[in-house]
Amino acid sequence: MDSVTSDARAPLSASADNGLKIVIVGGFGVGKTTLVRSVSEIRPLNTEETMTQAGEAVDDTSEVRGKSATTVAFDFGRITLDTHNILYLFGAPGQERFWFLWDRLFSGTLGAIVLVDTRRIDESWYAIDRLEHHGTPFIVACNDFGGPPHTPAQIREALDLDPHVPLLDCDARSRESSKRVLITLVEHLQSRYALHGAAAAEGALQSPELAL
Repeated sequence: MDSVTSDARAPLSASADNGLKIVIVGGFGVGKTTLVRSVSEIRPLNTEETMTQAGEAVDDTSEVRGKSATTVAFDFGRITLDTHNILYLFGAPGQERFWFLWDRLFSGTLGAIVLVDTRRIDESWYAIDRLEHHGTPFIVACNDFGGPPHTPAQIREALDLDPHVPLLDCDARSRESSKRVLITLVEHLQSRYALHGAAAAEGALQSPELAL
C-alpha cells in the first residue's frame, strides 16, 4: 500500500451553511492522525509532541514500537461535502491519560468514527462505551496494520457491536480509503436520522460524494 502523498487541495468556498462535526476516536497509535491528514482539504492542525522515555512509564508502547510522536490535544481537518455542507474532523488522543478530553470533543458531534487496530482490539472498548454513553452515532473502521485476518463476525463479537453499526476495513494512509469511511458514516447518519424522522438533519447530509 502506498503511503500518503501530497496532492493539490481544492480551494475552499468562502462560507457554508452547515458545519458538521465528526470525531475520530480509538486506541493509542491506531492511525487517527494519519486519517485526518490523508483526507483533509486543508493543512491539518496537529498537536503532536515527540514521545520521550519518560512517557514510556505511562503509555504502553509495546505494540507501537515505531511511533515517535503522539497527539496530546486533538487533530483538526476539514472536507467539503457540497457547496453548503462541510465536515469538521476532530481526531482525539488515544492514550488513557488524555481521555478526559473526549467528553468535551463529543459536545456538538454529529457522528463518530471508531478506528480499530485488530491486533489490539480491546483498546477500542472505551471509545465505544463513551460514544454509547453520549448517544453519539458511530461506525467502526478497521485500519490495516497487516495483522492476522479476522472475519467481520469475529470483530463484531469482540467489540459487542450492535448489528446496525456499520463495520468496514480501511487504510488510513489512503485518501480514497479514508473518503470511503467518511461516506459510510454520512450514509449511516442519513439512515439514522431518517429512521427517527429528523428531516432537517437528514436534509443537511445530502449528496455526500459530490465534493469528496
